[in-house]
Amino acid sequence: MVFIGLTREKNMYFGAKKELILQARELRKDMTNAEEILWSFLRKQQVEGNIFRRQHPIDIFIVDFYCHKHKLVIEVDGCIHDLPDMMERDENRTYELEQFGLKVIRFSNEEVINEIENVIETIKDHLRA
Repeated sequence: MVFIGLTREKNMYFGAKKELILQARELRKDMTNAEEILWSFLRKQQVEGNIFRRQHPIDIFIVDFYCHKHKLVIEVDGCIHDLPDMMERDENRTYELEQFGLKVIRFSNEEVINEIENVIETIKDHLRA
C-alpha cells in the first residue's frame, strides 16, 4: 500500500496504485460546480461529524466522495450518465465497488444544485443505517 502525505487508515485505498492517488490529487483542483456545492456541506465533519474525502482513489477507481468509517461512496453524475452506455458502465462500477463492502449512492448534478437539503438528508439516512 502506498501512502502519500499523512499516514491513512489501512485499506482506505483498497489497493489503489500510487499513480491513481496522484491523479486523484490533481482532480481535486478541478471539481464540477455540483461537486463543489456538495463538498461545501461534507467537508470539516459537517454531516453528523463524519469525515469525507473528495476525489478518493479506491482500487482502480476515483470516487467523488468517500466516508471510510461508514464505507459510503457518493457519486455526483452529470447528464452524460443518462446515456445507455454510461448507465451500464456506472452499474458495473457500482458492482465492483460493492465487492469491497462499500455502499454507493448517486445523485445527479441537478439534485445537488437544486435540492441540496434533500441530498444531505439522504446521505444522513445512509450514515445512520
